[in-house]
Amino acid sequence: MAVLEETIDIAVIGAGHAGCEAALAAARMGLETVVFTVSVDSIAMMPCNPNIGGTSKGHLVKEIDALGGEMGKNIDKTFIQSKMLNQSKGPAVHSLRAQADKRAYSQSMREVLENTDHLTIRQMEIAELIVEDGVLTGVKAVSGAIYHCKAAVLCTGVYLNARCIYGDVSTYTGPNGLQAATHLTDSLKANGVEMVRFKTGTPARIDKRSIDFSKMEEQFGDERVVPFSFSTDPESVQIDQESCWLTYTNEETHKIIRENLDRSPLYSGMIEGTGPRYCPSIEDKVVKFADKNRHQVFLEPEGRYTNEMYVGGMSSSLPEDVQIAMYHTVPGLEHAKIVRNAYAIEYDCIDARQLKPSLEFRNISGLFSAGQFNGSSGYEEAAAQGLIAGINAARKLQGKESLVLDRSEAYIGVLIDDLVTKESHEPYRMMTSRAEYRLLLRQDNADLRLTRHGYEVGLIPQERYDYVVKKEQLIKQEVQSKGGGFDMCKAIKEMLRVSRQEGEQEGRLEGQDEMATLSEKLILADRISELLKASTDREYRNKLLAEFGLA
Repeated sequence: MAVLEETIDIAVIGAGHAGCEAALAAARMGLETVVFTVSVDSIAMMPCNPNIGGTSKGHLVKEIDALGGEMGKNIDKTFIQSKMLNQSKGPAVHSLRAQADKRAYSQSMREVLENTDHLTIRQMEIAELIVEDGVLTGVKAVSGAIYHCKAAVLCTGVYLNARCIYGDVSTYTGPNGLQAATHLTDSLKANGVEMVRFKTGTPARIDKRSIDFSKMEEQFGDERVVPFSFSTDPESVQIDQESCWLTYTNEETHKIIRENLDRSPLYSGMIEGTGPRYCPSIEDKVVKFADKNRHQVFLEPEGRYTNEMYVGGMSSSLPEDVQIAMYHTVPGLEHAKIVRNAYAIEYDCIDARQLKPSLEFRNISGLFSAGQFNGSSGYEEAAAQGLIAGINAARKLQGKESLVLDRSEAYIGVLIDDLVTKESHEPYRMMTSRAEYRLLLRQDNADLRLTRHGYEVGLIPQERYDYVVKKEQLIKQEVQSKGGGFDMCKAIKEMLRVSRQEGEQEGRLEGQDEMATLSEKLILADRISELLKASTDREYRNKLLAEFGLA
């Protein structure tokens, strides 16, 4: 029987946040790329929280942008509220977070993909990998169509053998009722890929008209908005913003949950996958933090032109009647009407230790993977991996060395290194505490750290690169003129070089014998970073230098 056969350079399987970045990177680098998706309407969909960024995740988005990715630009066009988090702490952990208009975000990203040269969107489920002697030579669709390719990037998200569950209801679908991908797992296993099963979840969506906001605390965006993308005009993001709202669970909420734990698939054994420790369901919170008499609940708009509100902090897989009862105990939600039930979703993914640092499979040449398929969680983590996988798939075809970022130069480097070298029994989430060099890896210097890499691979235009080079020169001139010739960056790097001793390994600065542990040295590093703020205060600077034995 005759089947469709096409020859392309790179196949990207999945068009979520990882797939979009992978496809755009490969196509922009000149490779003929096809991105496959089970639904064109789900491109860059946000099936869970309606925001981009947050603690450490904002750093990832800034780094994606500095390398030439799209996420930062897209959220700048479609956000409805923006807030800089952790402003009470040092600038190294300041993290930008923006509420997104979900539909607008997806539509805007789709428009970018549709108008990118060398990139084709194809609504089709990929069912099989074609591998010959350990080398990927193509992919096969459920229709039988064969796409001969030299590389492929797996960005399947939570769709592989996906199952959505709440109470006794179990449906074999992807998020939001979309079609699950039910064939590819068998092909992966046949080619020696080891699969695992993870789980995540999402809260209910509430009709805005049924909420009593007078019983909640209004949460405003920043008065002056900072854009995610270094290329976005700051004036273009000064817009009227939507409010979010804060309320809390209470003892009555927790009582209802405890009384119905036997009906929770999470505790009855119905759910097999492992969920994320740092994004627990409300059932998990009540059980594991029994001493807490309340938990935060954030009501967040899903967009400007919808009444759906996301109930942040109350993801659940409890039965429908229990969900309604527990939500109704929360101040402001006494008469809440559910638009979409909360549910858990479990899916197939891999142990990412099967990958090289380039995100290419060790045992299948030309096959790369990114995103939640690699055992991570979050839109930002997915997009970061997708960008690197797309770049490296393209560079493999170009006969060039892979781009591998070091832990010392990017949160993306930390993310990928952790995934491919450390065993993980749950979805991996990026956190500032995972980065040893976090005092240097600020979100506001991501362009200085990474634009050069983006330029070298071909994703950053000459004009933008020249601007960053000029910016770097001006900063060096200012430091030299204000610092009396003292190289503060060198001093801080020396401090961090010592503080980076891993685990229980000890190291000491001269004259600081009592400062032996990693945590103590990081505190010292945090304090020495004050030098940057005090460059014109020579007396204070010298005092600190003497204190740290660097005078």
